[in-house]
Amino acid sequence: MDNFASGSGQRHEKVDDFHEEEEESVDQEGEDDLHEGLNPEGFSGAKEKPVQPLTKEALSAFQEAQNRAGVVYISRIPPGMRPTKVRHLMSVHGEVARVYLQQEDPKRAYFRRKYTATKKAHFTEGWVEFKDKKVARSVAEMLNAQPVGGKKGTRWRDDVWTMKYLPKFKWSMLTEQIAHEAAAHTAKLRVELSQSRTEQRDYLKNVELARVLEKRARKKREKGEIMELKERPKRKRLADDDDTFKRKVKKLTDSAADDPQMSSVLSSVF
Repeated sequence: MDNFASGSGQRHEKVDDFHEEEEESVDQEGEDDLHEGLNPEGFSGAKEKPVQPLTKEALSAFQEAQNRAGVVYISRIPPGMRPTKVRHLMSVHGEVARVYLQQEDPKRAYFRRKYTATKKAHFTEGWVEFKDKKVARSVAEMLNAQPVGGKKGTRWRDDVWTMKYLPKFKWSMLTEQIAHEAAAHTAKLRVELSQSRTEQRDYLKNVELARVLEKRARKKREKGEIMELKERPKRKRLADDDDTFKRKVKKLTDSAADDPQMSSVLSSVF
């Protein structure tokens, strides 16, 4: 029985490895199509030609194509599923333009790689752009809460889709959002790094001060003396500062008693 279980497990692993190798080969074809701000491992799109200047007719046609396109949001990606696999499954229902999957949190990915045998990237959510918004809406309504399906024994046969059509949502909004989140994350890391450097500098300064004080105390003990630390001079109280200020004002007032112009200036100030 154990041999049968191990044999079936090995067969499933071979099937998964075959699918992953097939998806990786397709991933290499779409690496050049990466948009700014998108992670290369999570993007899958058709190969684009070199950009040429657009005429008015081509620009209007491009705008019409963008207006016709619709985006479907997938809130959960089955474990191990890659962008090319999502693209393949969605292409059965309609013409797909672009696919982007968001990777899991870096900290979670670090611990997963450290304590498990799976080393490849995992994805948590995704966006699929269909060239026809009507198709996108129908696909979201048809596949939501439905099993992924496929041939018997496939890896994601019993997983369930969780997707929703996003009305009035365009792909440019997604790229802008991801770029904004990346910039905010970079700024946060920069602040944390600066704070960490400050704390490290203060710590090293205190360590050096403690070393110097310990050295002085050891020399004092060798001479049979006792080392006493001097207290810092206390800051003057606020009441003393107020008294000093009042004395200066009185002195100015007395000196300007004979000068009517200075008296008018002081009266307007005080």
